[in-house]
Amino acid sequence: MWEDRFAQDGYLFGTEPVPFLLKHDAIFEAGQSVLSIAEGEGRNGVHLAKKGLDVTGVEFAPSAVAKAEKLAALNDVEPTFIHADLFTWDWPQDAFDITLGLFFQFVGPVERDILWSKMLGATRPGGLIVIHGYTPKQIELGTGGPPNVENMYTSASFDTVFAGCEVLVCEEYEAEQRSGSAHVGMSALIDFVARKPE
Repeated sequence: MWEDRFAQDGYLFGTEPVPFLLKHDAIFEAGQSVLSIAEGEGRNGVHLAKKGLDVTGVEFAPSAVAKAEKLAALNDVEPTFIHADLFTWDWPQDAFDITLGLFFQFVGPVERDILWSKMLGATRPGGLIVIHGYTPKQIELGTGGPPNVENMYTSASFDTVFAGCEVLVCEEYEAEQRSGSAHVGMSALIDFVARKPE
């Protein structure tokens, strides 16, 4: 399904970063290593690479990876984009200053917790896990995201996998989104930032 969507002309979600990255700009510092999962067409990885971060993006759809590489070249940056299935990819351990997951709500709670656990494992001790997505109210708003309420996040969703972490941000709110043609309008959002124990 994602390959079909990304194979179309143009950038489905545009080329500007998710507003979340601008809102939490201070988290991301030049020289940090960041793993961005379900990176899509590269807009977020390219933005972070332009800030001087060492970016690794993993994406399942090959046409999205090709677009990401093209966008990086246009912006004269060199993030690493990997074509892989997140469930079979050989995740590095304790390797990244930040692991980042933005709007990867294509799985239900069981698979989601598997991916969150893999993100936690890939984060170096003292590093950050950064997640952003939709809350269940997004179903009513209908301005993007999956139609499955079980795929949405609440503050309590993070409690099990990240129980041992220091939670720095966990905020549910509504805000205007405009990302290409796919995410447009008022959206029900959640921000989560936690620090892995040293």
